[in-house]
Amino acid sequence: MVLVAVFGAALLIAVLLSGLAARTVLSTSFLFLVGGALVSDGFLGLIHITPDSDIVAVTADLALFAVLFTDGMHVSFPKLRENWKNPARALGLGMPLAFVGMALITHYLVGLDWTTSFLVGAVLAPTDPVFASAIVGRKEVPPKLRQLLNVESGINDGLALPVVLVLIAVAGPTSGHAEASFGKIALELGLGLAFGVLLPLLVNGLVRFRLLGAEPKLQPLLPLATGIILYGACHLTHANPYLAAFSAGAVLTAVSPEAKTAFEPLGEALAELAKFAALLVFGALLTPQLFADLSLAGYVAVVLAIVLVRPASMMISLVGTQFDRREKLVAAWFGPKGFASVVYGLLVLQAGIPQGEQAYTLIAVCIAFSIVAHSSTDVPIARIFDVEDLTGIPEQASSAQTRVASEEDGHVRRP
Repeated sequence: MVLVAVFGAALLIAVLLSGLAARTVLSTSFLFLVGGALVSDGFLGLIHITPDSDIVAVTADLALFAVLFTDGMHVSFPKLRENWKNPARALGLGMPLAFVGMALITHYLVGLDWTTSFLVGAVLAPTDPVFASAIVGRKEVPPKLRQLLNVESGINDGLALPVVLVLIAVAGPTSGHAEASFGKIALELGLGLAFGVLLPLLVNGLVRFRLLGAEPKLQPLLPLATGIILYGACHLTHANPYLAAFSAGAVLTAVSPEAKTAFEPLGEALAELAKFAALLVFGALLTPQLFADLSLAGYVAVVLAIVLVRPASMMISLVGTQFDRREKLVAAWFGPKGFASVVYGLLVLQAGIPQGEQAYTLIAVCIAFSIVAHSSTDVPIARIFDVEDLTGIPEQASSAQTRVASEEDGHVRRP
């Protein structure tokens, strides 16, 4: 109950400060992270949460699933068909470069063996849709840049998972988490994609039966029911829930735009709640002892992961594209680590590999630094694209143009 009370207090403070946070570098995400840390064993000692506590894996898993499901609803297939090359570059070139770059830094600076170093690289390579939404939700940001970051962060979690599982197996697991062959991993991904495509189609077909249909006040619950069934089905069959969530959201929007419109306010609120809850729980893991366990070389690796590895890999992948220099720099900087890395880092820790604890410590500190750095810079970055004062465009006209741009982009994201 202490955790519930702390969450309620943090939520109230976050809501009251959200207006200020939307205009400044103050981050509501940071409030929950700090709140969790303050009530943990490392400070006030009000709650006791360890990395192997069930609540850690469950909240991170639910948060990632919820955000991927709602983010998938913001994918416009017509727009994606027109601009698929940019996300493909980020996923096909930028992500592998980040993976290898982080592995090299981990091996030569921190001293982990090659297998564990590549495992750290795989865990930290994907960007997080939870914190990427902080920038792609800003209407000032050009639609093509928002689409790049949204699609990249939505898909790369599922792409990283097979690599993580294989490397855990190679590193010598002692738990059941890594008992995965290539065939099993491919089956999990295939099932996740199949569930994500077929379930929304099935639900949409049921709605179109003459005797069936939802009354207006219950229509927002239809996508919610779909998401709940999908989440349960994936965990019962070991299908990949993250790939399923993102693909289900995208398919649901494509076949039933009205369902997406009805669900959007509820979905965004639920995703925010899941995100805040997971941040509070993850914050409780950030004890002084965790930070003390990381060596100086580890901190150097963390800083390089944020300011060098991601930016350099993205800049290389965007060479020759139509993005201008400013857009490339924003895409390069905004590669936050988050709940996908938390979930995968816990798999590393629980697998019992020889250097698993060292790897987890590096991963957890990197995620914490990334959350602070990226969630506190989204407003200043978005304002780079706000040129109303420079061009002399009247506010009313500019607002109308922003609405048109958002409609052309196919969605309006949360502030």
